[in-house]
Amino acid sequence: MKILVTGCCGFIGSHACEFLLKKQIEVIGIDNMNDYYDVKLKEENLNILQKYPNFKFFKEDICNTDKISLLKPDKVCHLASMAGVRYSIQNPSLYEKINIGGFIHILEECVKNKVKQLVFASSSSVYGLNKKVPFSESDPIETCNSPYACSKLAMEIFSKTYHQLYGLKSIGLRFFTVYGPRGRPDMAPYKFMKAIKEEKEFEKYGDGTTSRDYTYISDIVFFIFGALENKKERGYEIYNLGNSNPVTLNEFIETCKKVSKKKALFKVKEMQLGDVPHTYADISKAREDLGYNPKVSLEEGLKNLF
Repeated sequence: MKILVTGCCGFIGSHACEFLLKKQIEVIGIDNMNDYYDVKLKEENLNILQKYPNFKFFKEDICNTDKISLLKPDKVCHLASMAGVRYSIQNPSLYEKINIGGFIHILEECVKNKVKQLVFASSSSVYGLNKKVPFSESDPIETCNSPYACSKLAMEIFSKTYHQLYGLKSIGLRFFTVYGPRGRPDMAPYKFMKAIKEEKEFEKYGDGTTSRDYTYISDIVFFIFGALENKKERGYEIYNLGNSNPVTLNEFIETCKKVSKKKALFKVKEMQLGDVPHTYADISKAREDLGYNPKVSLEEGLKNLF
Protein backbone atom coordinates (compact mmCIF):
# COMPACT_ATOMS: atom_id res chain seq x y z
CA MET A 1 0.00 0.00 0.00
CA LYS A 2 1.31 3.42 -1.01
CA ILE A 3 -0.36 6.57 0.35
CA LEU A 4 0.47 10.16 -0.60
CA VAL A 5 -0.11 12.70 2.18
CA THR A 6 -0.22 16.42 1.41
CA GLY A 7 0.69 18.83 4.19
CA CYS A 8 2.85 16.12 5.75
CA CYS A 9 4.89 18.52 7.87
CA GLY A 10 1.93 20.25 9.49
CA PHE A 11 0.33 19.37 12.81
CA ILE A 12 -2.30 16.85 11.71
CA GLY A 13 -0.30 15.80 8.65
CA SER A 14 2.82 14.81 10.56
CA HIS A 15 0.82 12.79 13.10
CA ALA A 16 -1.15 11.08 10.32
CA CYS A 17 2.07 10.18 8.48
CA GLU A 18 3.66 8.80 11.63
CA PHE A 19 0.59 6.63 12.29
CA LEU A 20 0.71 5.22 8.74
CA LEU A 21 4.47 4.70 8.83
CA LYS A 22 4.20 2.67 12.04
CA LYS A 23 1.81 0.39 10.16
CA GLN A 24 4.58 -0.24 7.61
CA ILE A 25 2.68 1.62 4.88
CA GLU A 26 4.78 3.38 2.25
CA VAL A 27 4.15 7.11 2.68
CA ILE A 28 4.94 9.85 0.16
CA GLY A 29 4.81 13.23 1.88
CA ILE A 30 4.55 16.58 0.15
CA ASP A 31 4.59 20.00 1.78
CA ASN A 32 5.53 23.44 0.51
CA MET A 33 6.85 24.45 3.97
CA ASN A 34 5.13 27.84 3.85
CA ASP A 35 5.75 30.41 6.56
CA TYR A 36 2.18 30.90 7.83
CA TYR A 37 3.77 29.88 11.12
CA ASP A 38 7.39 29.18 12.12
CA VAL A 39 8.94 26.89 9.49
CA LYS A 40 11.26 25.45 12.16
CA LEU A 41 8.27 23.64 13.65
CA LYS A 42 7.57 22.00 10.29
CA GLU A 43 11.25 21.10 9.92
CA GLU A 44 11.15 19.42 13.34
CA ASN A 45 8.10 17.40 12.24
CA LEU A 46 9.90 16.43 9.04
CA ASN A 47 12.92 15.25 11.03
CA ILE A 48 10.65 12.86 12.96
CA LEU A 49 9.21 11.41 9.73
CA GLN A 50 12.54 11.04 7.97
CA LYS A 51 13.65 8.52 10.59
CA TYR A 52 11.29 6.01 8.97
CA PRO A 53 12.72 4.10 5.96
CA ASN A 54 9.25 3.85 4.35
CA PHE A 55 8.90 7.65 4.08
CA LYS A 56 9.77 9.83 1.09
CA PHE A 57 9.51 13.62 1.18
CA PHE A 58 9.13 16.14 -1.64
CA LYS A 59 8.96 19.89 -1.17
CA GLU A 60 6.01 20.53 -3.48
CA ASP A 61 3.06 22.88 -3.93
CA ILE A 62 -0.39 21.26 -4.18
CA CYS A 63 -1.29 23.73 -6.94
CA ASN A 64 1.14 22.13 -9.39
CA THR A 65 2.60 18.93 -7.92
CA ASP A 66 3.16 16.05 -10.34
CA LYS A 67 3.94 13.43 -7.70
CA ILE A 68 0.59 11.63 -8.02
CA SER A 69 1.27 11.12 -11.73
CA LEU A 70 4.92 10.15 -11.20
CA LEU A 71 4.63 7.90 -8.15
CA LYS A 72 1.12 6.41 -8.60
CA PRO A 73 -0.07 6.17 -4.98
CA ASP A 74 -2.97 3.84 -4.22
CA LYS A 75 -4.63 6.44 -2.01
CA VAL A 76 -4.30 10.18 -1.30
CA CYS A 77 -4.76 11.88 2.07
CA HIS A 78 -5.11 15.61 1.36
CA LEU A 79 -4.39 17.58 4.54
CA ALA A 80 -2.61 20.60 3.03
CA SER A 81 -4.50 23.89 3.18
CA MET A 82 -4.15 27.50 4.17
CA ALA A 83 -5.36 27.38 7.75
CA GLY A 84 -6.67 30.11 10.01
CA VAL A 85 -10.05 31.84 10.17
CA ARG A 86 -8.72 35.28 11.07
CA TYR A 87 -5.91 35.24 8.51
CA SER A 88 -8.46 34.37 5.81
CA ILE A 89 -10.41 37.57 6.57
CA GLN A 90 -7.29 39.55 5.67
CA ASN A 91 -6.21 37.38 2.70
CA PRO A 92 -9.33 35.85 1.10
CA SER A 93 -7.86 35.36 -2.38
CA LEU A 94 -5.05 33.23 -0.96
CA TYR A 95 -7.62 30.74 0.34
CA GLU A 96 -9.37 30.61 -3.03
CA LYS A 97 -6.05 29.97 -4.78
CA ILE A 98 -4.64 27.30 -2.44
CA ASN A 99 -7.59 25.62 -0.76
CA ILE A 100 -9.90 25.56 -3.78
CA GLY A 101 -7.47 25.79 -6.71
CA GLY A 102 -4.95 23.44 -5.12
CA PHE A 103 -7.66 20.91 -4.31
CA ILE A 104 -8.98 20.96 -7.88
CA HIS A 105 -5.47 20.11 -9.07
CA ILE A 106 -5.32 17.20 -6.59
CA LEU A 107 -8.76 15.99 -7.77
CA GLU A 108 -7.64 16.11 -11.41
CA GLU A 109 -4.50 14.15 -10.60
CA CYS A 110 -6.48 11.55 -8.64
CA VAL A 111 -8.92 11.00 -11.52
CA LYS A 112 -6.17 10.89 -14.14
CA ASN A 113 -4.19 8.32 -12.17
CA LYS A 114 -7.14 6.20 -10.98
CA VAL A 115 -6.48 6.78 -7.27
CA LYS A 116 -8.58 4.27 -5.29
CA GLN A 117 -9.47 6.53 -2.38
CA LEU A 118 -9.20 10.23 -1.55
CA VAL A 119 -9.57 11.50 2.01
CA PHE A 120 -9.45 15.26 2.58
CA ALA A 121 -9.57 17.73 5.46
CA SER A 122 -12.68 19.83 5.75
CA SER A 123 -13.56 21.78 8.90
CA SER A 124 -16.23 22.38 11.50
CA SER A 125 -15.99 26.01 10.35
CA VAL A 126 -18.40 25.21 7.50
CA TYR A 127 -21.27 25.18 10.02
CA GLY A 128 -20.65 28.87 10.62
CA LEU A 129 -23.42 30.56 12.59
CA ASN A 130 -25.73 27.53 12.64
CA LYS A 131 -27.79 27.62 15.84
CA LYS A 132 -28.95 24.00 16.00
CA VAL A 133 -26.58 21.86 18.05
CA PRO A 134 -25.00 19.40 17.91
CA PHE A 135 -23.94 20.01 14.31
CA SER A 136 -24.94 17.15 12.04
CA GLU A 137 -23.65 16.38 8.54
CA SER A 138 -27.23 16.64 7.24
CA ASP A 139 -27.70 20.20 8.56
CA PRO A 140 -28.09 23.01 5.98
CA ILE A 141 -24.81 24.85 5.43
CA GLU A 142 -25.85 28.45 4.82
CA THR A 143 -23.98 30.67 7.28
CA CYS A 144 -20.23 30.25 6.68
CA ASN A 145 -18.57 33.08 8.57
CA SER A 146 -15.11 33.41 6.99
CA PRO A 147 -13.35 32.93 3.64
CA TYR A 148 -11.61 29.93 5.23
CA ALA A 149 -14.98 28.29 5.93
CA CYS A 150 -16.19 29.10 2.41
CA SER A 151 -13.08 27.49 0.91
CA LYS A 152 -13.66 24.29 2.90
CA LEU A 153 -17.29 24.11 1.82
CA ALA A 154 -16.22 24.62 -1.80
CA MET A 155 -13.80 21.70 -1.42
CA GLU A 156 -16.66 19.47 -0.28
CA ILE A 157 -18.78 20.51 -3.27
CA PHE A 158 -15.97 19.91 -5.77
CA SER A 159 -15.24 16.52 -4.22
CA LYS A 160 -18.88 15.46 -4.53
CA THR A 161 -18.96 16.65 -8.13
CA TYR A 162 -15.83 14.66 -9.02
CA HIS A 163 -17.42 11.57 -7.50
CA GLN A 164 -20.55 12.14 -9.59
CA LEU A 165 -18.60 12.80 -12.79
CA TYR A 166 -15.76 10.29 -12.51
CA GLY A 167 -16.61 7.88 -9.70
CA LEU A 168 -13.71 9.07 -7.52
CA LYS A 169 -14.18 7.66 -4.02
CA SER A 170 -13.88 10.61 -1.68
CA ILE A 171 -14.34 11.21 2.05
CA GLY A 172 -14.24 14.64 3.66
CA LEU A 173 -13.54 14.99 7.38
CA ARG A 174 -14.88 17.97 9.28
CA PHE A 175 -12.31 18.41 12.05
CA PHE A 176 -13.40 20.05 15.31
CA THR A 177 -10.62 22.07 17.06
CA VAL A 178 -7.84 19.50 16.96
CA TYR A 179 -5.11 19.90 19.60
CA GLY A 180 -2.16 18.02 21.07
CA PRO A 181 1.66 17.79 20.95
CA ARG A 182 3.18 19.55 17.91
CA GLY A 183 -0.02 21.60 17.69
CA ARG A 184 -0.35 24.72 15.57
CA PRO A 185 1.03 27.72 17.47
CA ASP A 186 -1.75 30.03 16.24
CA MET A 187 -4.48 27.91 17.90
CA ALA A 188 -5.75 28.54 21.44
CA PRO A 189 -4.62 25.24 23.09
CA TYR A 190 -0.97 25.70 22.11
CA LYS A 191 -1.01 29.49 22.55
CA PHE A 192 -2.61 29.40 26.00
CA MET A 193 -0.52 26.54 27.36
CA LYS A 194 2.72 28.06 26.11
CA ALA A 195 1.86 31.43 27.68
CA ILE A 196 0.87 29.79 30.98
CA LYS A 197 4.06 27.71 31.05
CA GLU A 198 6.18 30.80 30.42
CA GLU A 199 4.06 32.89 32.82
CA LYS A 200 3.19 35.33 30.05
CA GLU A 201 -0.07 37.08 29.22
CA PHE A 202 -2.39 35.84 26.47
CA GLU A 203 -5.54 37.29 24.90
CA LYS A 204 -8.99 35.96 25.77
CA TYR A 205 -11.67 36.90 23.27
CA GLY A 206 -15.15 37.62 24.61
CA ASP A 207 -16.64 36.80 28.00
CA GLY A 208 -15.57 33.14 27.92
CA THR A 209 -19.00 31.66 27.20
CA THR A 210 -18.11 30.64 23.64
CA SER A 211 -17.47 26.91 23.40
CA ARG A 212 -15.42 24.51 21.30
CA ASP A 213 -15.49 20.77 20.74
CA TYR A 214 -11.79 20.08 21.44
CA THR A 215 -10.57 16.87 19.82
CA TYR A 216 -7.26 15.21 20.64
CA ILE A 217 -4.87 14.42 17.81
CA SER A 218 -4.57 10.65 18.40
CA ASP A 219 -8.36 10.28 18.12
CA ILE A 220 -8.24 12.19 14.82
CA VAL A 221 -5.44 10.24 13.13
CA PHE A 222 -6.89 6.86 14.08
CA PHE A 223 -10.02 7.73 12.14
CA ILE A 224 -8.21 9.35 9.25
CA PHE A 225 -6.85 5.84 8.81
CA GLY A 226 -10.39 4.45 9.11
CA ALA A 227 -11.51 6.79 6.33
CA LEU A 228 -8.57 5.72 4.15
CA GLU A 229 -9.58 2.08 4.68
CA ASN A 230 -13.25 2.92 3.93
CA LYS A 231 -14.35 -0.60 4.82
CA LYS A 232 -17.98 0.21 4.00
CA GLU A 233 -16.86 1.37 0.54
CA ARG A 234 -18.69 4.68 0.59
CA GLY A 235 -18.46 6.53 -2.70
CA TYR A 236 -18.69 10.03 -1.28
CA GLU A 237 -19.25 10.97 2.36
CA ILE A 238 -18.67 13.77 4.83
CA TYR A 239 -18.02 12.98 8.49
CA ASN A 240 -17.76 15.06 11.66
CA LEU A 241 -14.66 14.19 13.69
CA GLY A 242 -15.16 15.87 17.04
CA ASN A 243 -15.30 14.96 20.69
CA SER A 244 -19.06 15.64 21.05
CA ASN A 245 -18.34 17.35 24.35
CA PRO A 246 -18.12 21.13 23.96
CA VAL A 247 -16.23 23.12 26.59
CA THR A 248 -16.58 26.85 27.23
CA LEU A 249 -13.54 29.08 26.94
CA ASN A 250 -13.71 29.75 30.70
CA GLU A 251 -13.76 26.01 31.44
CA PHE A 252 -10.90 25.48 28.99
CA ILE A 253 -8.71 28.08 30.75
CA GLU A 254 -9.51 26.54 34.14
CA THR A 255 -8.45 23.11 32.83
CA CYS A 256 -5.20 24.60 31.50
CA LYS A 257 -4.51 26.01 34.99
CA LYS A 258 -5.33 22.69 36.66
CA VAL A 259 -3.05 20.71 34.36
CA SER A 260 -0.13 23.13 34.53
CA LYS A 261 -0.57 24.02 38.22
CA LYS A 262 0.11 27.60 37.22
CA LYS A 263 -1.82 30.87 37.01
CA ALA A 264 -3.36 32.11 33.76
CA LEU A 265 -2.57 35.73 32.92
CA PHE A 266 -4.80 37.18 30.24
CA LYS A 267 -6.41 40.35 28.97
CA VAL A 268 -9.98 40.31 27.69
CA LYS A 269 -10.59 41.53 24.14
CA GLU A 270 -13.67 41.77 21.95
CA MET A 271 -14.76 38.78 19.88
CA GLN A 272 -12.88 38.69 16.58
CA LEU A 273 -14.41 39.03 13.12
CA GLY A 274 -15.06 35.57 11.68
CA ASP A 275 -15.29 33.76 15.02
CA VAL A 276 -18.29 31.52 15.68
CA PRO A 277 -19.96 31.21 19.10
CA HIS A 278 -20.05 27.41 19.40
CA THR A 279 -18.91 24.17 17.80
CA TYR A 280 -20.43 20.85 18.82
CA ALA A 281 -20.22 17.67 16.74
CA ASP A 282 -22.83 15.01 16.28
CA ILE A 283 -20.50 12.04 15.69
CA SER A 284 -23.10 9.29 15.30
CA LYS A 285 -22.45 8.92 11.55
CA ALA A 286 -18.67 8.54 11.98
CA ARG A 287 -19.27 6.17 14.89
CA GLU A 288 -21.49 3.95 12.74
CA ASP A 289 -19.41 3.97 9.53
CA LEU A 290 -15.85 4.28 10.85
CA GLY A 291 -16.14 2.94 14.38
CA TYR A 292 -15.23 6.43 15.58
CA ASN A 293 -15.09 6.66 19.37
CA PRO A 294 -12.89 9.45 20.77
CA LYS A 295 -11.12 8.31 23.92
CA VAL A 296 -8.93 11.15 25.16
CA SER A 297 -10.44 13.61 27.67
CA LEU A 298 -9.56 17.29 27.59
CA GLU A 299 -7.63 17.04 30.85
CA GLU A 300 -5.56 14.07 29.64
CA GLY A 301 -4.96 15.69 26.26
CA LEU A 302 -3.82 18.98 27.78
CA LYS A 303 -1.45 17.10 30.10
CA ASN A 304 0.16 15.54 27.05
CA LEU A 305 0.34 18.91 25.29
CA PHE A 306 1.84 20.59 28.36
